Amino acid sequence: MASKSEQLEHLKNVPLFAGCSRRELHSVLKAGDEITMTKGTVIVDQGQMGREAFIILEGTVTVRRGNRKVTTLESGDVVGELSLLDHGPRTATAVCDDDCTLFVLDQRHFRAVLEDTPSIAFKLLGTLANRIRDLDRQSFG
Repeated sequence: MASKSEQLEHLKNVPLFAGCSRRELHSVLKAGDEITMTKGTVIVDQGQMGREAFIILEGTVTVRRGNRKVTTLESGDVVGELSLLDHGPRTATAVCDDDCTLFVLDQRHFRAVLEDTPSIAFKLLGTLANRIRDLDRQSFG
């Protein structure tokens, strides 16, 4: 299990939390837990309702949409971040390629962090807006 300072370093390098102060990251850190999942474990299943997001601390994860591989994720990447914002269905399936260490944030605890520290929400919105713009450029030029 990673120390709190190691977990903080991981969070600091997650693009979703880009721009968050050390104090803000500590708030996020307190809201989640570190877990371990074995090779072959389904982290999220396409179509199922989501209530948490997973930050990969160690290991790799394959993401599939339908039967098509979309990408491989590694340390610092996030799976299921949309579930922090809504109760919608998962848009893809993610499976551990090997034993993985993950930091899990559930929606209820994360929303409490946002209520206590609203500045995180504004930074998150900016990051998500940038991701939408990047996807738009990739799709439409």
